[in-house]
Formats: sequence, structure tokens, C-alpha cells
Amino acid sequence: MNFTRWSARLPGTQRRAAARTDDLVTEDRLSEGAVPAARAEQLTVPVPAVDELPVREVLDRVPALVALVHGPDHRLAYVNDAYVVAFGLRSPGRPAREALPELDEIGLLPLLDQVLRSGKPRTVKSRKAPDGRSYTFTCTPVTQGGGGGGGGSGVLVFATDVTDHAEAAERLRASERRQRETAVTLQRSLLPQELEEPDDLRVAATYHPGGTEAAVGGDWYDVITLGGGRTALVIGDVMGRGVRAAAVMGQLRTAVRAYARLDLPPHEILQLLDGLAMEIDANQIATCVYAIHDPNEGKLVYASAGHLPILVRDESGVVLRADEPTGPPLGTGGWMHASGSIPLGPGSTAVLYTDGLVERRNEDLDEGIAALERALAGATGTPQVICDRLVRSAGVTAEHDDDVAVMVLQHPAHTGPDSDLFRNAALELLGGVEAAPRARAFASGVLTSWRFPVELHDLGVLAVSELVANSLQHGTPPMRLRLRRTDRRLIVEVTDGDDHLPRRRRAEPGDESGRGIAIVATIASNWGARRTPGGGKAVWCEFVLPKG
Repeated sequence: MNFTRWSARLPGTQRRAAARTDDLVTEDRLSEGAVPAARAEQLTVPVPAVDELPVREVLDRVPALVALVHGPDHRLAYVNDAYVVAFGLRSPGRPAREALPELDEIGLLPLLDQVLRSGKPRTVKSRKAPDGRSYTFTCTPVTQGGGGGGGGSGVLVFATDVTDHAEAAERLRASERRQRETAVTLQRSLLPQELEEPDDLRVAATYHPGGTEAAVGGDWYDVITLGGGRTALVIGDVMGRGVRAAAVMGQLRTAVRAYARLDLPPHEILQLLDGLAMEIDANQIATCVYAIHDPNEGKLVYASAGHLPILVRDESGVVLRADEPTGPPLGTGGWMHASGSIPLGPGSTAVLYTDGLVERRNEDLDEGIAALERALAGATGTPQVICDRLVRSAGVTAEHDDDVAVMVLQHPAHTGPDSDLFRNAALELLGGVEAAPRARAFASGVLTSWRFPVELHDLGVLAVSELVANSLQHGTPPMRLRLRRTDRRLIVEVTDGDDHLPRRRRAEPGDESGRGIAIVATIASNWGARRTPGGGKAVWCEFVLPKG
């Protein structure tokens, strides 16, 4: 092949040629002026132009693979030595589909057609060839003698070996996949494997990690039964990605469970978490909502640290959005959180979620929350069914760019035969010591009407007697006794106006008091005490009902 008949029409070739001419003219003009003799002599040394170099000799010595084809069927005109070493000898004059089957195998022939038609170069990065190595192919249009004409047009194929880069990139991708799998495994292991099942709530939750291109975040949720019929619900999101975010999430979730046992108001729980988050990592922040449900009050009492608002659909289908207060995220410090409340009566459904469910690029966050409200208004069924419907309505798929956590809770309205399994009874404790026998008589009558077995009846009356006596001796008015039964347990609770919490202690043989709480703790399945929002305290115990 006569290479003097072909020239590569590469971008910038004409500019470089013009620049060469301008440089020669400028240097000639300078040589006529005040130029040192050494410089003038240096300019007269003949330098061979690029056009005068032997093209074939240059291409044969290039380490990259070079092939030249011409015509509409891309007949082979030339391959350099590097190409021959990689793929073997080739016969000129044959179509590329026959002469260069390796290009056909990696799908490069349609690209040759595009280059020939458009007259513009094209590049395909990191294609694996039959020899097992990876190449980046650049296809550039060339013309015979610089002129047009379809018969004199061809394509120069230039392939650079990028095997080392491709293997390094694959090792990096494999490492990222392993890291993501580790983070997902850690994340799922730190989330509750089975949700606790409160007596008065039906709860379901789901977690969807981000797609393969997104690192795992720190979303978490939990359900914690506090005793006495009350339930704590928490959902949060640690800012950041990967194993570190998942590890911080695990520490916060563990701390929430520990703090919840103190039975503090929601804002005090967040205050404790805020200080802990700063100790764990001062550069890591997290959003969180902590809520407490008490079936006797018919509402959710909550506190929010920079998290998205709780949504509640009442029994009539109206969706409410929890208002302020909302404080800054955990880990920022210097903020006093406050508690708020939202109604959650029988027949209501509430949704707690992370930002991955409603946040989208180029879309306002309020629009995403409004869309979730509409989806909740039309979603019916069990909590798990509602969970799945909300996730689908938000367009969350396996390739979603953020992880998503959703928790749905329902306060069912008990009707029909179920209504007999959920009962309440209360008595105001008025007067002095005579309130104790009235409380015992009241408890005995209520437990008899609820058809409890004799043994459970007697244990319940004994617990009422000890708790009321303890309140009369150490508490202040107003005092109140409340009995509650569910389908699983009997709950006895006494409230009074004094905020000093009782504790279990060992009474000495000569002591005349100090045995009431010890007796209650011995006969009951569980017991506890907490301060009430308006001042005072509540002391409770519960008995597990026999099955059947």
C-alpha cells in the first residue's frame, strides 16, 4: 500500500500545519532583525517535516495496534507489526468481516460504518478482545490524497492496550462490591430480625438498601415494648454511607433500647442520644424520631431530631401530618428538644419513614411528602400490605439511589368478640387509709367480671393491695387505680402526685415496710415505674394471661 496517498484527517491537523507555517514565517522575520549569530545559525539547520517521515516505518514501530481499511465494505489495506503479533498475519484486500474477525467479534464493524458515513472519529473504551487483553479502539476517517470521494475513503483503527487499567478497575469494582455486601450484611444484622408485637398495635417494617451504584446508608427502625401497655417506636437515618454509617447506626439503635428502659419522655431520650452521637463521632450526624404510644391516651407522643414528619390516617381516611417541634439532628449539640403529640385512636394508621422514600433529585421534598400522604390515604389492609404499597407508589426499585426504611403501625378498633378481650376499669382513690379496702373490693369485682381464673384473680387483687398501700403511704393526691386487660395480659397501674420513683430493695427482718414492691416484683411477670408528664408518677405491673 502506498501510504503517501493517504492522510489521516484528524481533528486539529489543519491548525497544527498552519501553526507550523506561522512559526517558520516568524522565525524568518526574526532572523532578519537583531538575532544572535548562534541563534541565526541554529535556525538554518534543516529539520525534516512530519509529512516527510516514512509513515509505514513509523506505524510498524508503534506499540499500539494499527489497521487501515478502505471502501464501504472496509477492505483491509494494512496492519502493523503489533497487530500481527496480537492476532496473526492478515491478508490485504479482503473485507474486514473476513480479514479482521476479532473486530467483528467485539462489535466494532458497525462503528466503522458510522465513522465512514459521518467523517468523524469515534472511540470505544476498554473492549476485551479474543486474545484476552483489553483495548481502547479509536476509529478515525482518512481520505486518499486529502480529497473527498467515497472510493478513496477509509478508516484508521488505532487500538491501545489498556489491560492493566481494566484489571485494576475490575479489582476496584470487586472491592466495592465486597464492601457493599459487607455493609448490607452488617446493616441487616443490626436491624431487628423480628419486631416486637405490642398488645394494642399491629406493626410492620421494611428496609430496602440502595442500588448497586449506591453505598449502604445508616437507616434503622425499632419497636420497643415499655410495659404497662405502652410502646416506643423509633426510626432514624445516619448521614453518610458504607460500613461506618452502618456501625454508627448499630450503636445508636442499641443505645435507644437501653435508654427506652428508663421510660423517659421522648425529648429526654433524644437529649441523651444527642450527647452519645457526639461521643461516637463528632463528624457524624443522624436524624431520628422517637415516639411513645399509650392506648389509654389515644395518641402518639413524639420528639424529632431533624427527621421527616410522622403521617397518621384516622379512621375516617383523613391524613394528618405531625407538626413541630422538630429539633436539629443528633450529634449537633446545644439544643433542647421538646415533645409533641398527634392523635392515634382506634382505627388509625401511622407511618414513620426515612428520606429515601420521598426525596428525589430535582423535586421539592414537600412534593414527595405530599405524594406519600396521597398514597397513604388510599392504602388499606394490614400494616405489611400498606408498607409494600407505599414503597411501590414511591417508585422504589432494586436500583434506587438511596436506602429506604418504612414502618407502619395500626391501632385496631376492637369490635365484636374482640372487644371483650380489651377492657379498662378505673377507680379514683379518695380519702385516707379506707381507700385501700375499697380498691381491693373494686379489683376483685372487676377481675371476677372478666372471668379470670381464681389464681390470677387472687394475684391481681394482691398486686392492687400492695401498689395502693405503697401510694397511700409515700404518694400524694390525686391517686388513681387503673385495671386493663388485653388478649395477652392483665395490667395494674396506680398513679399519684408524687414524682419520687419507688425501687425494689431488700427489707430487713425488723423493718415494718419496704416489702410491697418486692412482693409485686415476685408475683408479677413484669413491673416498672415512670414519671407522668403533668408531674407525679405511675407504678405498674402486669401478668401474662394463660393461653386458651
